[in-house]
This record gives sequence, structure tokens and C-alpha cells, in this order.
Amino acid sequence: MKNKELKILLSSPRGFCAGVERAIEIVEKSIKKYGAPVYVRHEIVHNKYVVDDLKSKGAIFVEELEEINDKSRPVIFSAHGVPKKIPEDAKGYNMTYIDATCPLVSKVHREAENLYKAGYHLILIGHQNHPEVIGTMGQLPKGSIDLIQNEDDAKKYNSKNKKIAYVTQTTLSVDDTKDIIQILKNRFPQVREPLKEDICYATTNRQMAVKNIAKKCDLFFVIGSRNSSNSVRLVEVAKKSGCSNAILIHSQSEIPYDLIEKSNTIGISSGASAPEILVNDFINKLKKRFEINIDEVEIIKEDVFFKIPKKLN
Repeated sequence: MKNKELKILLSSPRGFCAGVERAIEIVEKSIKKYGAPVYVRHEIVHNKYVVDDLKSKGAIFVEELEEINDKSRPVIFSAHGVPKKIPEDAKGYNMTYIDATCPLVSKVHREAENLYKAGYHLILIGHQNHPEVIGTMGQLPKGSIDLIQNEDDAKKYNSKNKKIAYVTQTTLSVDDTKDIIQILKNRFPQVREPLKEDICYATTNRQMAVKNIAKKCDLFFVIGSRNSSNSVRLVEVAKKSGCSNAILIHSQSEIPYDLIEKSNTIGISSGASAPEILVNDFINKLKKRFEINIDEVEIIKEDVFFKIPKKLN
């Protein structure tokens, strides 16, 4: 019996963004320069495959600097950014540190600091406990920046400050953020907005690419980790854009072949921290059971590149 035919719409751009590529390269070059082990504070990017690969090369992952027994070894800060206190602590320990914070996250940090210095009270639109949010809030003194997570928070938010401004986490859903911002603008007409969009180009492009094909799909898969904000947002975007059957495929996922059997067209994308090898593995598993026809749908070419710190060259 001939295998069922299955059309795959492959979303492009997908997968690694320039900030993730830079962060991984920083870990690899640090191991080359300083030898193993090098320590990494927090997962360098939110992907188990990437983290395991770097562990095999000599990286040791910790949550806090205190966990590092040998403080003579270098430590790398993850792409999500860290509160100001962390580099200060590293200096206190006399540690060599390399900052792999994505330059687009660093831009938000500088923006928040400059607004604070100009006398603004800050609002951060983002998700509580996400490392990027912890890092951004940790740039400013306690009490000078408030977190708003959703439309309800925006409706209830009260500020006695005349001068307020907002910044956002870089990996949010473009559409959800738009609604939160509109509520804030209606309630606080004088609120100052970023000169340039905080949500990063890669998040925006990947969401646009998913939107572009979701309505044509019976089923949509996003390859990525459960703790990857941008991957989880892509699933939400697919659902809102016309494919109610959108699923995150992470390291522990079972492929739902029963659902695929009932589908004619499936969409595939991957989060900004998911390597292309995971997409290929997923497609290869499908090839064993189905006659596959792949159509890569590209909406924009990405050519962004971030330099790595000079001390690693």
C-alpha cells in the first residue's frame, strides 16, 4: 500500500537568529581560548540539544555564580542578559567573564537606563520570571520599573508618576503587545514609547512567516523548547492565524502520527534557539511514514550578523 501523501509548508525564516548564533560561538571560542571547562550562567539559549552539545565540548551550566567551585575559570552570561549585579559579583570574585547577551537585549537595557536617568518611571511589558525580564528589571534600582504581563495588568496599572515610559521583552507576540500598548496609551496619553521597536527582527520575521502559511495548514508544528518564549509565541501565532491545531515539538515530545494521518497539509517552523538539525530530524521521521512534498515559503531574507567580543578573536 502506498504511503499517504503529505504536503509540508516549511516556514522561512525559522530557527537560529543572529543573537543565538553569536552566543553559541562565544561559548565555543571561549572553550578554544581558555580550555575546558568554561562555566555558563543559565542556559546559553533555551534549547536542550544546544546545551547538551556545548556540555559535551566542555561547558558547565550553572544558575548562579556561587555554584562555581573553581572561580579561576571563565564564566559566560547567557544571551538573555543578566541583572547589573551579576557582572559586579563576578568582578568581586575576580572572575573572567564574557557577556553573550544578545545586542538587541542590550539595546533595551541601555534604553531603560537612559529613560530612568531622564526621570522616567519604567514599565516593562514581558513575562514574569523569564531570564530576559529578570535581566532588564535588574538594570534599574528596585521600585523604578514595573512589569506588565497582559491586557488585564495594563487596565489595572496605576502610576502616580507624571513621566512614564515603556520597554518590552524582545521575544513577545507582536500582536499581543500591540493590544497592551494601546491600553497604556489610552490610559496614559503621555506615555513615552521606544524610538525603535523593542521586539527583535527575528521574532517579528518568524511570526510573520508563520502567519503567512498557518491558514493553509491542517496542523502546525513548531520545533523548540518549552521554556523558549519565542517558540511558545509561534504556537500561539499559528493558532490565532487560522490553524487551531498548532503544537510545540520539544525534546520529550511524541510525534502525534494519528493527527498527521488525518492531515493533508502541515506547517513547520522552529524557534530562534532551535538548530536546523532538529527540523531535519523531524522531517526525516515523517518521510519514513509518508510521501512528502516540501514547499519552503520564504517571506524575507535575513542577513543580520553580530560580532563576537574582541577578546575572543
